[in-house]
Amino acid sequence: MTHSWDLVVIGGGSGGLACAQRAARYGARVLVAEPAALGGTCVNVGCVPKKLMYHAADVAHALGDAADYGFALEGARHDWAALKASRDAYVERLRGIYADNLAASGATLIRARARIADPGRIEIDGATHATGHVVIATGSRPIVPAVPGAEAGVTSDGFFTLEARPASVAIVGGGYIAAELSGVFAALGSRVTVAFRGERMLRDFDQMLSERLAAAMRADGIEIAGRAQPAGLERTAGGLVLRLEDGGSLGPFDCVIWAIGRKPNVEGFGLAEAGVALGPDGEVVTDLMQDSNVAGIHAIGDVTRRAELTPVAIAAGRRLADRLFGGQPDRHLDYRLIPTVVFSHPPIGTVGMSEDEARAAWGDAVEVFRHDFMPLYHGITARRRRAEVKLVTTGKERRIVGLHAIGMGADELLQGFAVALRLGATKRDFDDTVAIHPTSAEELVTLPG
Repeated sequence: MTHSWDLVVIGGGSGGLACAQRAARYGARVLVAEPAALGGTCVNVGCVPKKLMYHAADVAHALGDAADYGFALEGARHDWAALKASRDAYVERLRGIYADNLAASGATLIRARARIADPGRIEIDGATHATGHVVIATGSRPIVPAVPGAEAGVTSDGFFTLEARPASVAIVGGGYIAAELSGVFAALGSRVTVAFRGERMLRDFDQMLSERLAAAMRADGIEIAGRAQPAGLERTAGGLVLRLEDGGSLGPFDCVIWAIGRKPNVEGFGLAEAGVALGPDGEVVTDLMQDSNVAGIHAIGDVTRRAELTPVAIAAGRRLADRLFGGQPDRHLDYRLIPTVVFSHPPIGTVGMSEDEARAAWGDAVEVFRHDFMPLYHGITARRRRAEVKLVTTGKERRIVGLHAIGMGADELLQGFAVALRLGATKRDFDDTVAIHPTSAEELVTLPG
């Protein structure tokens, strides 16, 4: 028996579900195929549970600062198992909400793996499904290095399965996942080492952010080991020892977490057989309309390796549905000026070009305005954590092409400023905006120059 659909979405993560629901509300007959938990990486092993762990670390820092605000606290201790239980219960509720929302939209969900038999035909559990359009939204998974003993470590996904907090942990990687997990472990009491092969943390971010974050991490007791290329992981009587290519070693540790990147999930979906072009890292190659090289086959989210962020996948999916079923033939996602936040301690907010990128594009036409300051919260705390903001501008009008902030509140202040950059704001526009005092956000509209 052959079933007929207007759209089949392969993958039930945030992007796939957003696309499916929008298309179904336009009246399209929509099928979603997903054998695993709904919500994908973000809901299950990413944004949501990670942010809850970030909040736990924030509470730990606040407890440490409490005496400076006149509170007498005694005997405070942290129960990792209790936090994990609360976190996991919240995630489980979210999965139910995702399923309810999908059903309410009119889309159909099949809890099975789908495979493209040809561009207009999908096979699921032995049944054939005809469709006008297919969306590949299968996400990505953590990379485990091909070194001896790597299986003794866990990935960033495995972080969420830990039943107890390790007393000592090594996080291998220099990206935002390593920055975020290291802050959580350190705040909750673990001895933390971060090891990465490059010169600095967050090498794809503005250098100011990298330098300020590294200083804050060291102040929190985190050991940072740059230019450390792993050659193997060895289990010894004292714990896990990370062997390095230069002959050195780090450890021993109770736990080692691989956070060296992710790769697209493209295997087993029939993409090669359908003639879908893949990029050098295995990603589905798409144009600005989210179309692959095969008519009727589209891709969104991490499987395309374009701005691998949950809100990006959601936005791309909704716009694709608008174009295919909503009568908006030119609708697509603009990938420029996408804001992003690193939930490190302290948090980072950034949108637009780094200073180096801007100078490469415009040379001497670039002007930079930056200021470091002490947030008022830390005005009376023994724990001193300075913050810093930076504007990157170009041309006589000083149009802002990059905005970067690190420090308390940097995550929340970014959203509104990202809107301003999309509207073409200039330094003068910021100067003419009345500041809200006392806040960290006001530092961006009171920069001298």
